[in-house]
Amino acid sequence: MPSRPPVLSVATVVLALGLTLGACAQDVVPRGNEPNPDMLTQIKPGEVGRREVAALLGTPSTRSAFGQETWYYISSKTAQWAFMEQEELDRQVVAIDFDEKGVVSQVRTLGLEDGQQVGLVDRETPTHGNELSLIQQLLGNVGRFGDTSGEQ
Repeated sequence: MPSRPPVLSVATVVLALGLTLGACAQDVVPRGNEPNPDMLTQIKPGEVGRREVAALLGTPSTRSAFGQETWYYISSKTAQWAFMEQEELDRQVVAIDFDEKGVVSQVRTLGLEDGQQVGLVDRETPTHGNELSLIQQLLGNVGRFGDTSGEQ
């Protein structure tokens, strides 16, 4: 029986490798609420109020909690390869400030480069009580349930 030429087996390996890598394509996902640029140009400071902004851009992603009222429209594009960690490619934050009368005072656009890393506190609040092992948690209720009719 004649053996197969090595070129055929190499071609099979290359084809299988190509199909495998093709299945792991980068997944780019848009997220959030990115306002239409044409609608943004219609928002003129000193001329437009909250209702008009809501009609043009819709509900904001979030609002300021303290100080001057600001509406934030946040959008981003993320990418991920198969099981790898997600990476943020682009971010846009449109911040619309309102004065005390509810009229737009300023429109700002912030990008990924304007963001700041926030250090999170990794402390835990201690809880008082018993520290139960896994076995104690699993077997802790065995025998506690009896007659549910109320009679003892």
